[in-house]
Amino acid sequence: MADAPLTPMMQQYRELKARDPDAILLFRMGDFYEMFGDDAVRASAVLGIAVTTRDRDKGDQAVPMAGFPHPALESYLAKIVQAGLRAAVCEQIEDPKLVKGLVKRDVVRVVTPGTLTEESLLDPRSANYLAAVVEVGTRTGLAWVELSTGRFSLASLLRTELADEIARLSPAETLVSELSVDAPWLRSLRAQPGFAVTIRPSWDFQPEQARKALFDQFGVTTLEGFGIDDRALEIQAAGALVAYLRETQKASLGHITRLTPYRRADVLTLDETTRRSLELVRTLREGKREGSLLQVVDRTVTPMGARLLAEYVTSPLTSIDLIEERLGAVAELVNDATLRGELRETLGEAYDLERLAARVATGRANPRDLSALGRTLALLPRIKARLTARRSHRLSRLEAAVELCPEVRSSIEAALVDDPPLTIKEGGLIRPGYHPELDRLRSASTEGKSWIARYQADQIRRTGIAGLKVGFNNVFGYYIEISHAQAQRGEVPADYIRKQTVKNAERYYTPELKEFENEVRNADERANALEYELFTTLRDRVSADAPRLIQAGSVLAQIDVLAALAELAARQGYCRPEVVSDPVFEVEAGRHPVLDALLPHGDFVPNDTKLSPDDGGLLLITGPNMAGKSTYIRQVALIAIMAQMGSFVPARRARIGVVDRLFARVGATDELSRGQSTFMVEMTETANILNNATSQSLVILDEIGRGTSTFDGVSLAWAITEHLHDVVGCRTLFATHYHELVELEKTKARIRNANVAVSESQGEIVFLHRIAPGGADQSYGIHVARLAGVPSPVLDRAREILAFLEKQHGPDPGLSEGPIRRKVKSARALQGSLFAALPEPLIVELRQADLGALSPEQALDLLQRLRDLAG
Repeated sequence: MADAPLTPMMQQYRELKARDPDAILLFRMGDFYEMFGDDAVRASAVLGIAVTTRDRDKGDQAVPMAGFPHPALESYLAKIVQAGLRAAVCEQIEDPKLVKGLVKRDVVRVVTPGTLTEESLLDPRSANYLAAVVEVGTRTGLAWVELSTGRFSLASLLRTELADEIARLSPAETLVSELSVDAPWLRSLRAQPGFAVTIRPSWDFQPEQARKALFDQFGVTTLEGFGIDDRALEIQAAGALVAYLRETQKASLGHITRLTPYRRADVLTLDETTRRSLELVRTLREGKREGSLLQVVDRTVTPMGARLLAEYVTSPLTSIDLIEERLGAVAELVNDATLRGELRETLGEAYDLERLAARVATGRANPRDLSALGRTLALLPRIKARLTARRSHRLSRLEAAVELCPEVRSSIEAALVDDPPLTIKEGGLIRPGYHPELDRLRSASTEGKSWIARYQADQIRRTGIAGLKVGFNNVFGYYIEISHAQAQRGEVPADYIRKQTVKNAERYYTPELKEFENEVRNADERANALEYELFTTLRDRVSADAPRLIQAGSVLAQIDVLAALAELAARQGYCRPEVVSDPVFEVEAGRHPVLDALLPHGDFVPNDTKLSPDDGGLLLITGPNMAGKSTYIRQVALIAIMAQMGSFVPARRARIGVVDRLFARVGATDELSRGQSTFMVEMTETANILNNATSQSLVILDEIGRGTSTFDGVSLAWAITEHLHDVVGCRTLFATHYHELVELEKTKARIRNANVAVSESQGEIVFLHRIAPGGADQSYGIHVARLAGVPSPVLDRAREILAFLEKQHGPDPGLSEGPIRRKVKSARALQGSLFAALPEPLIVELRQADLGALSPEQALDLLQRLRDLAG
């Protein structure tokens, strides 16, 4: 049976669908968006909507169909994108009332995870990056753009650096060439949770094609003005991004006006393991923002400030001058509580200027967006005035950079009503008095009934016909109705033009009534259409200033972050760190910023830290679990990060040498899904540290080597410590249970021992959470087990075994004095004690043998039996 011919509408659908087969096509039909075929089936599962069929009488050839009302578009787009799918939004681009036959339709945009601009689809406090990657040899080019703000950056990286940068950005979508589908680096990235890949044609990444796309976007003939080599590898990734945005957005990208090079040397390098271990933006266990460093230090009052603070946290600076510039601004705001409070109060009234401007530039801003933009611009004069004559260089520069954009603000305020609606085609947007023709149309519409009443009264007085009335119907419009009797008596004026005869009356019209009808009958529609035209003209006018508006938003974000850091410092009692070039870390009464904020005031126990070439740059910290070793070493790392992001730090005093790379190997989780055990992960991360740390780095290690046997573990920990001391020479904190390592202080000049102080009385212990000089002499493991709820019989048996092991711990003449000898003795005692209750045939045979009475033949037989018993 041949397929039935397609209707013109379905033919139109098929043609549009063929342009982007992978996207779900949302096909506008009147007041609904419809999906057909496989799209309907896919969408029903994601959106939770029912699937019906089109042309049910066709049986097996019936087409599955699903849809939703057009006002629900954004909520359904959010679900599609969250499911990792693409949606092509198809609109009617002709007015159905003015068209006979098929309405023309076209795809107006393709919505993907990395190209969102709608406020309802985005997290206001997080960036939403679209990235692109290209690889040549051992190097990769990386570019990323946030369409919702217009920020566009790129970087050249070694292949080994790519994964860390991708993890830092956490892009919502990443573009790669079709030629890289099977590349090992891409397989590695795909293994990361939440990594979404879009495969693109290889020609988008070709150097010439990419350069042309960028030159066209920025209106230049070279990118050297941005500080970028036209032949750089990362240009290919950036060009592919522009091509993709043009294809999907089908709108202006005028808000993307700059391309910013990113250089890893300008920021403190933090690999993904370190960011995760230190819980910078997400907690390790639950992956939530709550409980992370970012959540605790975030006192911003604007969405754009919150996004910038997240960038500060994940990309601290390495330039002392830039760090000091931020610290100077924070210090001035800490010391001037009135200024800080007024700035924060004013900023709290601001809307997300960056994203509002981007929506305007892409033609997606609604009336409330423009109104919010105007209200935010109205705040700028107050902010600029408060920043006048500031002492700090950064605040003075920000004051100079505040663009008031008065003409944009006045245009919006003059045109829009105070509280406009969301929709742009149903009227009620434009302020009375803004446009004379609109006022006239509104007047004609709203005053039509009173005009008709006055006109009818005038005609009755004029004609003397008491029964005359003015009526209306949809077919003939307005008319004057007079009864047959009155019409036959010749009482009808000469200027009445006969229009219709009905059962008991005659209907007429006059030139005046016809003119009124032409004015009033479609006044509402004409007024709404004119309002729409005025609004789009206003939006286009504001769009021309989108780069200036985004720049103003960037300035507000910086002010917000600096004021937020000052508020944090003032509230929490932080100090201004002294940032120097020397490889030192000297902190008095330092506190863990997260725990200090979460615990009741005064409950957190502060600790000093002193690392330097003279006082020892490698601190070995021993002590029991739960005593605070991990908290302490994390605290040191977080204080370094806060200092280099330009923040005050939780301490009484701090002098911190700039860190080029920070490595944190704190705890490990099995990666069984990737075939890696805890120990393998631990060693891989440790190898990364040993291979990449420099003398300017800061390394914190927790319990290295515990994932393997006793001998292997202590040997590895010993060798790793020696390498960090002798070869790398960086500042290091190493928390360990291997008390044997404390012996290293005797032979290594830069190693210092420390322990977590414990108070012990009558068999009970109290963790003091205070770091003291010297190594710990025991682990208090059984005490910790009791606190953890291990049953008493198990604890009692453990004490018996411990007493036995300590009793058996005798001298070992085969090994010289030192930590390795003690570890071997412990291992032998342990092995003997664990199997002491079991019969041992070989030992029994030896004990029973009377060696003095054995003949040579008997001795050989005994030796043979012993060998057999030994296996």
